[in-house]
Amino acid sequence: MEKIQLKHPEGKKAISMDKVKYDTLKTSFIDCLGIRKTASFDELLSDVNADLQNKGINIQGVVQWNLFWVTLDMEANNELKKDKTASPYRYSF
Repeated sequence: MEKIQLKHPEGKKAISMDKVKYDTLKTSFIDCLGIRKTASFDELLSDVNADLQNKGINIQGVVQWNLFWVTLDMEANNELKKDKTASPYRYSF
């Protein structure tokens, strides 16, 4: 399995993740956020879990933790905006 090194938006040490898992979570996250336009992490986590279940996709490990790292990597790559003035934080493109 091919692994990719993720980035942290604050330059901190990040994890490496299986590329297929990363791509699956990222695609689902983008699809779900595209529908909502803006949402909290918990809302998107719920949507992603439902999306994966509907597609019959099983992610190894804890989806919440893996999705959190995907969002950090997307934020570090300027693919995602996180509004830190809102509570809870709101994500958008």
